[in-house]
Amino acid sequence: LKDEVIKIKVGISAVSTENALMNIKKEISDWNFEKVAVQADEKWNKELNKIEVKSKDIAKMKTFYTALYHTMIAPSIYNDSNGDYYGSDKQVHRAAGFTNLTTFSLWDTYRGANPLLTLTQTDKVSDIINSMLAIYKETGHLPVWHLMGNETYCMPGNSAIQIVVDAYLKGIKGIDGELAFEAVKATAMQDDRGLNFVKKIGYIPADSLRESVAIGMEYSISDGAIAMMAKKMGKNEDYNYFINRSKAYKKYYDPSTTFVRGKVSDTQWRTPFDPFKSAHMKDDFAEGNAWQYTWLAPHDVEGLIAMLGGEKSFTKKLDTLFTITGDMGAEASSDITGLIGQYAHGNEPSHHITYLYNFVGQPWKTAEKVRYIVDNLYSDKHDGLCGNEDVGQMSAWYIWSAMGMYSVNPFNGIYVFGSPSMDESTLNLADGKSFTVKALNNSTKNIYIQKATLNGKPYTQSYILHSDIMKGGELIFTMGDKPSKTWGVAVKDRPYSVK
Repeated sequence: LKDEVIKIKVGISAVSTENALMNIKKEISDWNFEKVAVQADEKWNKELNKIEVKSKDIAKMKTFYTALYHTMIAPSIYNDSNGDYYGSDKQVHRAAGFTNLTTFSLWDTYRGANPLLTLTQTDKVSDIINSMLAIYKETGHLPVWHLMGNETYCMPGNSAIQIVVDAYLKGIKGIDGELAFEAVKATAMQDDRGLNFVKKIGYIPADSLRESVAIGMEYSISDGAIAMMAKKMGKNEDYNYFINRSKAYKKYYDPSTTFVRGKVSDTQWRTPFDPFKSAHMKDDFAEGNAWQYTWLAPHDVEGLIAMLGGEKSFTKKLDTLFTITGDMGAEASSDITGLIGQYAHGNEPSHHITYLYNFVGQPWKTAEKVRYIVDNLYSDKHDGLCGNEDVGQMSAWYIWSAMGMYSVNPFNGIYVFGSPSMDESTLNLADGKSFTVKALNNSTKNIYIQKATLNGKPYTQSYILHSDIMKGGELIFTMGDKPSKTWGVAVKDRPYSVK
């Protein structure tokens, strides 16, 4: 009929049609579309207000808040309004005591997105962890890449371990610590996906499993996380076992080439080898090549520096990473994007690398690389990302870096400084406190930190602790157009992986 208006509501439930109808009645009881739109705007404005930033460049503001929005699209709620959800065991679980979540792209998000949520979504982190622990109880292991009650196993490693440990170590409330440790340990002690080799010989033979180097190095990171949790809980035997396993990334390092590579046996490397090739033989890497994966030890940067021959050799190779180019072959991974030399910002294994200069007392090089990426590989245009968003991680890197820091080791509660591109950033924390980062004299040329103060006192360290941010306060950077010869340079002022 002319001028007829048809109104439609859609209810969704993974449990039953009855629950879908119940969700409609409970969540949108009336037919007032304008009211629903206003409520949605209010909710999003509340969430986006958790970080307030100031910049003279409106495009940077648009990029920042678009990125912040991206970090909050997932994980997704996967239960009904009464708490019912369909579990990984293909059973209906009634009235869960937590909000069950899904869409866990953990290989991507454990690096920066999940640590960011511990600041911006503190009250929701326990739901993330309890959803993972529910999956553990239903399947016997933590999720790998979980989607709507199904495990996809589509990425290497057991990245949920890092996220569970990070939440526990940061004191997130509402988590059963003993169950959490049981879950991370049981997940790391499985026999599938190469873990049988890790337990028996300490590495994954390249001829036994595709992506062996990527998987093995990710396991090392997880083992480092478990070791930290075990140490905190006084589980000394577990600490000793997993801290030893966390060094296994070194077993993939070939000093004759100065790269990690596929290892067939204790005496034989896979050949042929080309550090530029990402997809040769059976592909020892996942969405990357040896140039990118050689740096994948964020849990033990000190050990990585020693493995590469000390600070001088480490720095020289790191410098070369950002300048060298080579033929990656016709079958190169389409995920290797946002290239600066062989640094690939378009994919997650590279995301911590720019911040490694701080560990050798050269924070100005981190500043140069970070500012270039922020200014050139992100924008407010429709193509404003240089790679796959990967459920918030690409944007999380921007949020961290625009504020002036990043979670190099994603579970030790240390954020390494870079170069704040925002003039001012205020984190509105869950307990009513706030933490503000100011960049004085900030500009496109003044990218180097000259000095800093924390709550009015001189601050010479090139990193800050999560616990200090959660106390609230004010961090002020004074910026300049030339590198400082003193700030963040001394050994005592450098970040560390584990103490």
